[in-house]
Amino acid sequence: MQKDITIAVIEDDENLRFLVRHRLETEGYNVIQAGNGVDAEKIILANKPDIVLLDWMLPGKEGNEICASIRKAGFENIIIMMTAKSQDVDKIEAYSFGVSDYITKPFNMDVLVAMIENKVRFFVPKNVPEIYKFGNTEHHPNIHSLIRDGKKVELTILENRILLHFLQNIGREITREELMEVVWGYSSNVNTRTLDMHVVRLRKKIESNPDKPYFLQTVRGLGYKFIDEVVE
Repeated sequence: MQKDITIAVIEDDENLRFLVRHRLETEGYNVIQAGNGVDAEKIILANKPDIVLLDWMLPGKEGNEICASIRKAGFENIIIMMTAKSQDVDKIEAYSFGVSDYITKPFNMDVLVAMIENKVRFFVPKNVPEIYKFGNTEHHPNIHSLIRDGKKVELTILENRILLHFLQNIGREITREELMEVVWGYSSNVNTRTLDMHVVRLRKKIESNPDKPYFLQTVRGLGYKFIDEVVE
């Protein structure tokens, strides 16, 4: 079944690029491709694919440079970095300049497809066209924005994911671990303080008094809960 999802395969090894493209197209994805860093940056910014599979070592411009550059240009979709086992990559640093996840070459195609399906399920905004309402605020997840008292408030991609998960689970206590899995797609390498920092920033955008939050409440020792009840 054809999926309304576009994936950019950026890989200089022609054989691997062909194999990945063929498998993804078989799975129903739209695929665009490039074999060097200069072309890669152009097609990513021109086509804005939902997911980028980006090789770390590329002629013309390396993967980390491309990642940093397209993030600076406003590209917010998923970037999965492909690295060889022999490459000594500082993954903590790389996450900071915009990598969403990693897969190590050589990889199993089934594992790659499963990773992509996970990203599509949780992160690709085409799956969530609804508008969510709470208090005097509307959340428009497709455009990463709030409409509050008639004014537009921009959300970062992470704030957007966090808020969307809360609005899909109103009243349910959500652990920090669950939130980290939903937002980053993994949990082991994220510091909970990083998550809490994003929650603090989100509260400033949705709460009348962020220091005494009404909607996004802390559940001590566990995580958070989103409340949207009419006060009589």
